[in-house]
Amino acid sequence: MTATTPHARTTTLHTAAPAAAGRTRRAARRRRLAACAALMAPFFALLVTVFLIPVGTAVYLSFYSDDHPGLGFGPGRTVFVGLRSYAAVLTDPTFLSGLGTVALYCLVYIPVMVVGALALALLLDSGVVRLRAWAQLGLFLPHAVPGIIAALIWLYLYTPGISPVIALFAKADITIDFLGLHTVLPSMVNIALWSNLGYNMVVFYAALQAVPREVIEASVVDGAGPVRTALQVKTPLVRASIVMVAMFTLIWGLQLFTEPMLLSQSSPMINSRFSPSMYIYDAAFTRNNYSLAAAASVVLLLCTIALSYGVTRFTSRSTTAEEAR
Repeated sequence: MTATTPHARTTTLHTAAPAAAGRTRRAARRRRLAACAALMAPFFALLVTVFLIPVGTAVYLSFYSDDHPGLGFGPGRTVFVGLRSYAAVLTDPTFLSGLGTVALYCLVYIPVMVVGALALALLLDSGVVRLRAWAQLGLFLPHAVPGIIAALIWLYLYTPGISPVIALFAKADITIDFLGLHTVLPSMVNIALWSNLGYNMVVFYAALQAVPREVIEASVVDGAGPVRTALQVKTPLVRASIVMVAMFTLIWGLQLFTEPMLLSQSSPMINSRFSPSMYIYDAAFTRNNYSLAAAASVVLLLCTIALSYGVTRFTSRSTTAEEAR
């Protein structure tokens, strides 16, 4: 029988304690990872289902095309065409014209949307507007109307002969064509503003509520008026929300489809390939050229990613420069 000295028992206890602590930390880490995986699983499932699989399918279809030999009467077969569909898209003047139209639309729509929504949020936050809750509800309600319904409402207001707005202008001897060559794009911007201005206002207003009241009170003590406080104190503190709204507005603007598709029923200025999204729809469901439609979709996706990345980089550099000063 071997006797255990007190020194040996102490050494064993000192060795076992770190080992037990290590096992406890590893078990806690595994539980945290399991909890994170459980919480993130729905997001990744949706990401794969609604984004990665459609994008992968579009990329695959863009490299293949249906070929019908025998003057088009033979049995169809799928053949690899490489970059032929991309070359056709990038050399098609109607697609390039649609990109230019959407670029002009975004140049008008995004600044007006961001500035207008931010101005409304600042007014509500300043306390100038009475019945603040009812004002928020009234501004947000148009966003609750589906986009296609909103476009139909404005199509009614834009169509000569039935529009009460045009009739009212006519009584004042003012002739206006909302769907003319130079007015059709501003008319689309107006529909988008009516639908989304209130939503973005709520985003900005929520961000303004998180601004510390002490900062605002300090600016008032320093002698800043309401306008200066809004522009030089509140606005810089909600920069992240401004960038987010601008980015999402850019993404939705590049996908312009509902408004021109419905307005094309009453305006000869809007053709079936007015925007890239309409070009994709026409290629897929009118010309049955799925390879061309897939290639155009991939090009539009790459443009969206590149512009979003550019906005992010530009804003991050601006923030870094201001912090350095």
